[in-house]
Amino acid sequence: MPDSEYREIRKLDLFAHMADDNFTSLMRGAYVQNFPAQIELITEGEPSDFLHIVVSGSVDLFSTWNGRETSMATVRPISTFILAATIKDAPYLMSARTLEKSRIALIPSQDVRAIFDADGNFARAIVTELAQCYRSVIKAQKDLKLRTSLERLANYLLRQQRHAGGGAAFELDFEKRRLASVLGMTPENLSRAFKGLQPYGVTVTGTRITIDSQADLERFARPNPLIDDFST
Repeated sequence: MPDSEYREIRKLDLFAHMADDNFTSLMRGAYVQNFPAQIELITEGEPSDFLHIVVSGSVDLFSTWNGRETSMATVRPISTFILAATIKDAPYLMSARTLEKSRIALIPSQDVRAIFDADGNFARAIVTELAQCYRSVIKAQKDLKLRTSLERLANYLLRQQRHAGGGAAFELDFEKRRLASVLGMTPENLSRAFKGLQPYGVTVTGTRITIDSQADLERFARPNPLIDDFST
């Protein structure tokens, strides 16, 4: 593994405060691999052999059942997935595939569990990250169950706007079909939802969104940090 990537991984909150010797031991069996777009990295139901770290590119976490598929989350650099399965030595609950050319670090799960037992700072960091993941899941469930499809889309656009710097115009992160899956809609319902937001100042051109009336959209969406702030 190149020193630059080694140092970037070391800076992650998960590894930042663990003992140097333990980090060196943890990374001894790790390796980095390049993957082209649309490559399945892990499959739902398989054993969790590795903890994955996205070094560059992006990864779609998704699930399938009875011929249907839904996107669960997008992982971007530099961050891990799926930590819970690694710690529990349990099967993956989601599959993962690259959305673009990506560079992924893989750390053997058995090494992660061994260092978890040996390094208190590492164990606390894992608990903190798992707690953050749990809170994010609760917020996503509240968004899905308490809001209409129109309200979910409105609040998603406000979150994306903040992520893009706060300007009136910004680009969606991915194509609309995948956005519909993330928001728990069909593509047809998403199209109708975009039209439903036109009276609140939302204009759509391809993947480019323009919010002409910020106050009207916020008044309709009623964003709530207990649902929409995924950083806490």
